[in-house]
Amino acid sequence: MDGANGSAQGNFILLGFSDRPHLERILFVVILIAYLLTLVGNTTIILVCRLDPHLHTPMYFFLTHLSILDLSFTTSSIPQLLYNVNGHDKTISYTGCAIQLFLFLALGGVECLLLAVMAYDRFVAVCKPLHYMVVMNPRLCMRLVSVAWGCGVANSLAMSPVTLHLPRCGHRSVDHFLCEMPALIRMACVDTAAIEGTVFVLAVGIVLLPLAFILVSYGYIVRAVLQIQSAAGRHKASSTCSSHLTVVSLFYGNIIYMYMQPGNSSAQDQGKFLTLFYNIVTPLLNPLIYTLRNKDVKGSLKRLLCGDREVGQE
Repeated sequence: MDGANGSAQGNFILLGFSDRPHLERILFVVILIAYLLTLVGNTTIILVCRLDPHLHTPMYFFLTHLSILDLSFTTSSIPQLLYNVNGHDKTISYTGCAIQLFLFLALGGVECLLLAVMAYDRFVAVCKPLHYMVVMNPRLCMRLVSVAWGCGVANSLAMSPVTLHLPRCGHRSVDHFLCEMPALIRMACVDTAAIEGTVFVLAVGIVLLPLAFILVSYGYIVRAVLQIQSAAGRHKASSTCSSHLTVVSLFYGNIIYMYMQPGNSSAQDQGKFLTLFYNIVTPLLNPLIYTLRNKDVKGSLKRLLCGDREVGQE
């Protein structure tokens, strides 16, 4: 307990990429540019979805929340990372580490559940198009989003304190660039089998069950699309889902690969880059995916930037 208390009162040291000082300078520039583009891209999506009445539909309501999530998720860790890679100071306060861990777990959990909610929205749109606006009414949309946020926060409230209060026997060096749960558990000087079992159970509920729901939803969507007679109808139905499916593949593909790595040092180094991809590249690509592959969003951007009259003349 003395070791745990000592860690609680002092700072943590985020080792990050400190063993590659030449790489840190490159990472600073790349991450800074990517972070700024992420802020611009997701803020643009939020503004477009709120300002254009044409996008006041359930799909874009959920997309707005996804962009808010991406902004929050990236901002919870990237500014600290930029500070650390830009100088010799690699420390983070205990409070800062606790906040970072809480946000990482909460926002990651919310995104898993929100992507499942968005899959249900696409299922209703394709499989029950005549009842879409009745089923996906504003009250249900708000309830679904509230459940996603509530479950993600509850999961983090359960896991963050347990992880932070593990005895660390004075160890303060976190072999990562952020206060991530697996890295903090590896620092413990006690048997962590019980907490790892609890993490696995919660991960099944927060990560794997939403993924299973998404796969089942898209199974029904594929069957419905194949039953459409016209090629134009099939293309329209599939195009409404392509952006979401791309985001799901990017998000879950990275998570599954990241957490199925073995525990050796080379895999841990690879895990840092995967987490970096998860923290900065995925939130950066999401606005591009929904902008480049979505005619409604592109049309709204044109209307907001050029005006209705100019767009109407095209």
